[in-house]
Amino acid sequence: MTEESTGTDGETPKGGRVPERRPLPPTSWAVLGLLSFEQELSGYDLKKWADWSLSFFYWSPSFSQIYSELKRLEGAGYVTSRSVPQATGNRDKRVYSITDAGRRAVREWARGAAVEPPVLKHGVMLRIWLGHLLEPDQARDILREHQANAAKMVHRAQLDAEGAEGEPSWAYPRLVLRWAERYYEAERRLAEDMLADLDELAREQETPGHGGPGA
Repeated sequence: MTEESTGTDGETPKGGRVPERRPLPPTSWAVLGLLSFEQELSGYDLKKWADWSLSFFYWSPSFSQIYSELKRLEGAGYVTSRSVPQATGNRDKRVYSITDAGRRAVREWARGAAVEPPVLKHGVMLRIWLGHLLEPDQARDILREHQANAAKMVHRAQLDAEGAEGEPSWAYPRLVLRWAERYYEAERRLAEDMLADLDELAREQETPGHGGPGA
């Protein structure tokens, strides 16, 4: 089977279809950013790279999400793809690369995107917020489990940062992985502080005359 190409670097793609020029969501920029390291990657490769790096601070994608974003980027003319025959006789593999237009677009986004406060969706804190509905000592159990998970993430980030050593093109991702180490260590310490807060709250609630919300 011969190699196929789609997408362009500013010209009309084969078939006369004009690339779409629509605002892209942050997830599209994440995928395009992975391709900006100048390697041809399959959807499987992108998933692996995202789990190795992006998952610590932004995104842990499914394969369907990755391919949906690749389709969007290819339609915009920011990505080109080709089919590569496999020596094993398996189904041809489709690989993707960034176009000149895609490189310009992601560079402009990285340089000019607004600096906005991160949106925190913290499932553990949502459960502690509903502590009045939990079983006795369950809040402590949740926080201890969260501490253990945070410690695992610290270790993972350390290993991945070490794995990026010696690769000049991954200098900045390595800095972010070091940030991830510090972030998850901070999560672990914050959980420790909240365990102490729970002890203090328990003492307060044992005080005669103490009333809860709405008392």
